[in-house]
Amino acid sequence: MAWKGLHLSKPARLALDQRQIRIRIDGEDEIRLPLEDIAWIVLDTPQATLTSALLSACMNAGIAIVFTDQRHTPSGLALPFHGHFKQGEVARIQSAISQPLKKRLWQSIVRAKILNQASALVTASREGASRLHEMARHVRSGDPDNVEARAARAYWSCLWTDFRREDEEDLRNKLLNYGYAVVRAGVARALVAYGLIPAFGLQHASATNPFNLADDLFEPFRPFVDVLARETSVTETRVATEMTIEHRRTMAAALNLNCVMNGEVVSLLTAAERSAASLVRAMQTGKTEELFLPEFPR
Repeated sequence: MAWKGLHLSKPARLALDQRQIRIRIDGEDEIRLPLEDIAWIVLDTPQATLTSALLSACMNAGIAIVFTDQRHTPSGLALPFHGHFKQGEVARIQSAISQPLKKRLWQSIVRAKILNQASALVTASREGASRLHEMARHVRSGDPDNVEARAARAYWSCLWTDFRREDEEDLRNKLLNYGYAVVRAGVARALVAYGLIPAFGLQHASATNPFNLADDLFEPFRPFVDVLARETSVTETRVATEMTIEHRRTMAAALNLNCVMNGEVVSLLTAAERSAASLVRAMQTGKTEELFLPEFPR
């Protein structure tokens, strides 16, 4: 089972060699990694070359590849075509689910996100968790009252002072966006692996977004990245605006963070896979109780 991530930040040449990724970096020993061990790759350098044979093998192995731009901001994602043995059946189930079921599933996702935000505040030794717990109780089917947005405003004001999520130059936002991109890739990878079509969302429905469903299911995963970003930036001065290589390595490993799924401690990577599998079951049965989402360890 794939369980490792590869973060590449140096000029390198990557090729396929007997079901292994062969990595050559000038002045360093050659590295070989079995394809079956790798779940995601972050190409965080403009000077990496990959053979077409390796790219094809990565897609066949279900490896998600995240690309970054000149500022080391994640800018693209490569995923395999559907390879699930019941992909056609799952796609028909997904396309046929009712609007009421979509709304109930979204209700469960929003509740889980807000409860995880409350846990994130507790983990970060910040106040405000009780208020978020109370708000989660009032999320209705489809969240018509937009409790999610109101909870977000309360949450960000408690997690950090003098923070605006819209400030692109703030180091904290750069850390968040980097970590979000990696975990979102893991969620999208899991959806594809279980035969779901990422473009067909529950709540997100943009005609230009090929990952609407990934953005839906990703929401309860966000607070785990938030805590990691806070821990990573808490010692930085306010004038620091650029991510270092250590920052990027830390956020690239976000899928290795621990969470709880159905009483068991697992990584976010495993949680993404189990959440995707449970979403298929929920769609098949019409029961939102089948949907399992990550929680913070207590």
